[in-house]
Amino acid sequence: MDRSRIGIVIPALNESLTIENIVKTVVKYGLPIVVDDGSVDDTSKLAVSAGAVVVSHLQNCGYDCALNSGFKKADELGIEIIITVDADGQHNPSHIQKFIDIIDSGSDVVAGIRSKKQRFSEHLFSWYTTVRFGIKDPLCGMKAYRRTVYQSLGYFDSYGSIGTELIIFATKEQFKISQLHIEVKERKGQSRFGHILKGNYKI
Repeated sequence: MDRSRIGIVIPALNESLTIENIVKTVVKYGLPIVVDDGSVDDTSKLAVSAGAVVVSHLQNCGYDCALNSGFKKADELGIEIIITVDADGQHNPSHIQKFIDIIDSGSDVVAGIRSKKQRFSEHLFSWYTTVRFGIKDPLCGMKAYRRTVYQSLGYFDSYGSIGTELIIFATKEQFKISQLHIEVKERKGQSRFGHILKGNYKI
């Protein structure tokens, strides 16, 4: 496997508890690109020491902004396949190879389908996108894209879509979409959506 063509984008905010281990685990699949979204802990320092390229925001800009920065860096580096992984330790890195294999088999986008969802709003939104677009878990943070999909839109997100704009665009433009069931672990630390009421409102 040519690791230089794979980029693993990891948005991170105050993830010093998990980021080092995640980077060390995913580096065997490709280049880890950690976007430090205004952390006040050692997230950046630990990510660099573990072998990641780090893009730093001076202040917290939000999940989608972090993904925008990560995809832009991957594009600049000529990465062919961009995989997104959350920094909170929920995603099993061993799934990355499966995502790569599905892209190499002809798919343009691979979306993870989590083994469990935390909020009612996630179930409701997933029901809508399943009916409307055939996407069963659009809020799953683990996805893979060919760079050509990103280049066709020109950005990852333009309106704070919680990581869903690019895959919905790809569906509308009739790129080949595949979906993969993945196991998720319990998150370490606070969810990027905040507490239950705030998270449901945002979604």
